[in-house]
Amino acid sequence: MGQAIEDVAEALLDAARRAGAEAADALVAEGAASAISVRGGALENAERSEWIDVGLRVLLGGRQACVSASEAGRDTVAALAERAVAMAREAPEDPHAGLAAPDEIAEALGAEALELADPAAEPAPERLREMALAAEAAALGVGEVVQAEAGAGHSAWAFRAAATNGFSGGFARTSSHVHCTAFVGSGTGMEQDHHGEGRAFFADLPEPGGIGALAGARAAAALGAAKPPTGAYPVVFDERVAGSLIGHLLGAANGDAVARGASWLLGRIGEPVLPEGLSVIEDPHRRRASASNPFDAEGLPTRRRAIVDAGRLTGWTLDLATARRLGMAPTGNAGRGPSAPPRPRSWNVALTEGDSTRGELLREMGTGLLVTSMIGATINPNTGDYSRGVSGFWVEGGEIARPVNECTIAGSLPEMLLRITPANDARRHLSRVVPSLLVEGLTLAGG
Repeated sequence: MGQAIEDVAEALLDAARRAGAEAADALVAEGAASAISVRGGALENAERSEWIDVGLRVLLGGRQACVSASEAGRDTVAALAERAVAMAREAPEDPHAGLAAPDEIAEALGAEALELADPAAEPAPERLREMALAAEAAALGVGEVVQAEAGAGHSAWAFRAAATNGFSGGFARTSSHVHCTAFVGSGTGMEQDHHGEGRAFFADLPEPGGIGALAGARAAAALGAAKPPTGAYPVVFDERVAGSLIGHLLGAANGDAVARGASWLLGRIGEPVLPEGLSVIEDPHRRRASASNPFDAEGLPTRRRAIVDAGRLTGWTLDLATARRLGMAPTGNAGRGPSAPPRPRSWNVALTEGDSTRGELLREMGTGLLVTSMIGATINPNTGDYSRGVSGFWVEGGEIARPVNECTIAGSLPEMLLRITPANDARRHLSRVVPSLLVEGLTLAGG
């Protein structure tokens, strides 16, 4: 593209004003991605994509409309603005829609300090292929593995946001990854498992051989899986899946769900939602983390905050509209794609870790289930009733006894979260830093 993305953003705003918009904001993102996959020691697929996305939101009083395109020429920009204004004139009124006041928007953006974009050269396709082949070979080196597939990729993109309230800001991101899936057994007894790692900086990636070896070991450990017994048992959620429990808590604290009255956390600000010693801290300013942002999609500054402090819920995750609807202050948590208005979203979060290893949690549990994989979910947003298909390992006497699959766990999320015991094995580079969690008294439906 010949035009800088900041110029495209300003052109969108100018076109919106000419078309009759009272206010507007624009998003522009462009990037490129490469991906290589291998199977059987040979190249299976190689992809390269380059793209640009533009989005425009216009406001006419309490009416708003969003339009988007994957091209940024002058005619496209003018057509987008005219279409958006025409749509806004027909949209229902929303008294809470609107841009931030000029004194609310971020001033010192500080994106460079977050180290979101790797300054090193993009890895060559040959290097990605070598990494994928190394991961696959390591998985196949595990004796029980009969087949494996692996891939590696890299992406880089730049983002720009601007609005008629005077806000303008942007930054770049990069991401590199390696993943591997391994298969064991045959026919109806075939099992599979995987492992993958991603980092903002290519040099931070672990060795691909270790990634493939772990995928192979995980698959081999699942051979001969059968249903566990039915009954009430404690459950340890492995670090691989434990973040989903905190994800459900974050979803219930999302201002959009709260404003719609569809949250089991309604009316619980200031009340215990986790054990007293545990907090959930949101930090959008972690270096090289995938959910770090110096400002949100509405131009508000982001900040570190406790969503749960010493076990007690402190408040909601809010963008401007939900904050206005709830009569509260926004928290700088607006997220947005090019074709939709802002919605609240969480940035990097971390749950307080414990002192025990996962093995020590298993010994504390005694007899029960270690969950390493989840399938589907049934969660009542109003009550927190919880049910999920899972697989993993049956534990007896504090030691892993055998692999299990085709079972369901059920319970009440509000009660489960009040009974969690965390381990100390969280992966700190992830955007959701949550260790393995022991939860007492869940219902298992197995064989």
